[in-house]
Amino acid sequence: MVIAARNTVSVAGVVVREDGRLLAIRRADNGTWELPGGVLELNETPEAGVAREVHVEVDELTGVYKNTTRGIVALVFRCKPSGGTERTSSESTAVSWLTPDEVSVRMAEVYAIRLLDALDGNGPHVRNHDGKHLIPAG
Repeated sequence: MVIAARNTVSVAGVVVREDGRLLAIRRADNGTWELPGGVLELNETPEAGVAREVHVEVDELTGVYKNTTRGIVALVFRCKPSGGTERTSSESTAVSWLTPDEVSVRMAEVYAIRLLDALDGNGPHVRNHDGKHLIPAG
């Protein structure tokens, strides 16, 4: 008997301000700092999903990240602010513009790497993790 894989696809935006700071949110459910984003709807393109979730101008795909424990595939796009105002939602308790150094301090490795990958210009990157740590390629 073949059992179909059950993966969820999420989308997130690495929003880079003109001064180089990066947009981050603190999640309401677990208090972690992450990229803004959400689950991709069945009938939408990844770019449309990022625009809906984050309200930005979407530039390019910078990485694909799979949580091998939870079966979540995250598509991450570099984005530009579209002139709106940052605000919390029912899913977030804080919003902040971080420097790359602050990203590494505030975020867990599996989320910080998504922002840092988007800045290096060598993407799109493909990485796997177990929810806490990156899994070496190979």
